[in-house]
Amino acid sequence: RTGHAGSCSLECDLATNLVGQPLVRQQVMKGVREFLENQNPEKPLVMSFHGSTGTGKTYVTSMLIHYLFQGGLQSPYVHQFSPTVHFPHAERIEQYKKSLKSWIQGNLTNCGRSAFLFDEMDKMHPGLIDVIVPFLGPSWVVYGTNYRKAIFIFISNAGGEQINDMMLDLWHAHGDREEISLQDLELAISKAVFENPQSGFWISGIINEHLIDFVVPFLPLKRHHVKQCVVSELIRQGLEVRPDVIQEVADSIPYFPEEEKIFSSTGCKTVASRIVLFF
Repeated sequence: RTGHAGSCSLECDLATNLVGQPLVRQQVMKGVREFLENQNPEKPLVMSFHGSTGTGKTYVTSMLIHYLFQGGLQSPYVHQFSPTVHFPHAERIEQYKKSLKSWIQGNLTNCGRSAFLFDEMDKMHPGLIDVIVPFLGPSWVVYGTNYRKAIFIFISNAGGEQINDMMLDLWHAHGDREEISLQDLELAISKAVFENPQSGFWISGIINEHLIDFVVPFLPLKRHHVKQCVVSELIRQGLEVRPDVIQEVADSIPYFPEEEKIFSSTGCKTVASRIVLFF
């Protein structure tokens, strides 16, 4: 039922393919190891991915799911929710709450080892996500279901600005991305998502009751990271790895802040589609 063989595959995958995210590798590996080693977990594994566009949140989610489930995102035990697709209308929130709760309950009854992915948490109607609070905590039986082997991943751009600001401060102080403190980032992210009335986590019990096991900050990417993405993408597309193309693609992407242009505004997101322009 699960698709992993040996603990290297995910670790190697993250090490080889994920660019510029030391904290992500550390947090995700820690979470997955604990999750797989514990035959009798207290509570499901709950991770929240934060960072701006193109920094690898969806990419890591898909790597992780491929590692844990045969068929990856296509597995019948993996369930994805997107607020714009599944919960678009604010006035139907009560209806969404009911269906979300029964959907999760039903799927956990069917298979305890299930994954639930919540995309774009920053676009989720505040209050909706709280219906899943009972499934995330350490109580032993919820509605008669053993649900503690499930995995929940929240993905969000919220907190991205705060992470970027901290990285800029570090850069101005001549610091290196390996030095950024997870504690400081977690604090900034929690504040950003918890105290923002637009956020899906706004005054949410999920944050309030500390139900997230791992807050995973995705850092903004620098020009040399973008170049690494270009190289990977050229290889993936079976194209020649040409230095001039690498340079041109990297130069064609917007960077911030305006004066210094340190970090890519879109991470590696548009790399794949830009490559064709230079061949």
